[in-house]
Amino acid sequence: MRKLDLRIVPAICILYLLAFLERTNISNANVYGMGKDLKLKGNQYNTALTVFFVPYILFEVPSNILLKKFTPHVWLSFCMFIFGIICIAQGFVKSFGGLVATRFIMGAAESGAFPGCFYLLAMFYRREEAQKRYSFFFSSTCLAGAFGGLIAAGVSHIDGKLGIAAWSWLFIIEGAVCAFVAIIMFFFIADFPEDAKFLTDNERAFLQAKLALDSGDSYHERKYTIRDVLGCFKDWKIWFGGFMYFGLIVPAYGYAYFANAILVSLKYTPLQVQYHSIPPWVVAFALAMITATISDRIRHRYLLTLACSLLSSVGFIILLSVHGSVHARYGACFLVAAGTYSAMPLIVCWTAMNFAGHLRRGVGTGWQVGFGNIGGIIATFTFLSTDAPYYTKGIAIGLGFTVFSMASCLTYFLGIHYENKQKRSGARDAAWNALTPDEQAKAGDFNPEVIYQY
Repeated sequence: MRKLDLRIVPAICILYLLAFLERTNISNANVYGMGKDLKLKGNQYNTALTVFFVPYILFEVPSNILLKKFTPHVWLSFCMFIFGIICIAQGFVKSFGGLVATRFIMGAAESGAFPGCFYLLAMFYRREEAQKRYSFFFSSTCLAGAFGGLIAAGVSHIDGKLGIAAWSWLFIIEGAVCAFVAIIMFFFIADFPEDAKFLTDNERAFLQAKLALDSGDSYHERKYTIRDVLGCFKDWKIWFGGFMYFGLIVPAYGYAYFANAILVSLKYTPLQVQYHSIPPWVVAFALAMITATISDRIRHRYLLTLACSLLSSVGFIILLSVHGSVHARYGACFLVAAGTYSAMPLIVCWTAMNFAGHLRRGVGTGWQVGFGNIGGIIATFTFLSTDAPYYTKGIAIGLGFTVFSMASCLTYFLGIHYENKQKRSGARDAAWNALTPDEQAKAGDFNPEVIYQY
């Protein structure tokens, strides 16, 4: 297990940390005057945030298919190198049009990172082993938020060097680091268990047998058609996986992109904003790891997801109702960040590990992240400059979508509880036995022997 952890988890965590840093550093750049230098007007900043998500959403399921075709170490490192180069280019834009163009291309390049890493991670671990690894990987976003604040604070000291503004330096430095690390990651990112060169033949056989006992044969060697992919969408669980994640993406990106705006409204200076943005992310990382450890130990996701979502909801309610206390509003930021970013990895791991086989797991994770990130488009227009300083509309929308996610989780929980009851009673045996071997290979977790985890 340690050999797997050392080879798989650090590489994808570094990849996603840098990916999240690249996509959200625009909020730090805006604090340093990017909008003023580019002469952004009205909602143009929000539009620049939005265009990132259009290709990001459209290309996520196709990206998972390409991941399997080209192998993870090639595809993921390639995507990482491209979005690093685009981040550097973003540092040299001179207009709103240039900013929009670079954000669009970055969205296309980053579309492969998140669902691809989740897909890869899901193929190496049993369900009771997965949550700590998922949460540690997902919590790269929290570390990215913390590092983003630190880097932005440091960049303030080179403002104007070589005639380049601090916000441009931020993009250039982070993009250069990302592109360089991508070259290294080409040699370190692992491929799927069936092809992983760091495993011996005996280790590979043992791992495949262990995973097959948990969720059935992966059928890695099979080739799938577009019809097979579309057939997955006949299953309600595919859709609800997207709904659950979608509900939390809105508050998650709302916080990632606009927490600094909330901190500015608390009368902090630009440098103080960067420093005050760090602690909520650190607390979010700690809570995510605590809940992940508990989840793996008790082999349960739903109640922990509910508890974290409720914590986030309390934070939103404080932001809505308390306007006069700087300390209360800053404390609410801790609750929103910790609750939201702890619930999200629980949801993604819960649903991803309940899908079995390469086909359903690849499509399920790609769809969940792709559809869920439609919430990113909504989030970019929830916090408008005209709503400052309290941003009541954006905070209320974040609360509403958090409640929507909780309702979707409850529906998913009740649905898989019913399906498990049907499987245990033998009600699904006849339909399963009537399938051909090829159909069974595609059906994955519809196998009556695969029991869904709660």
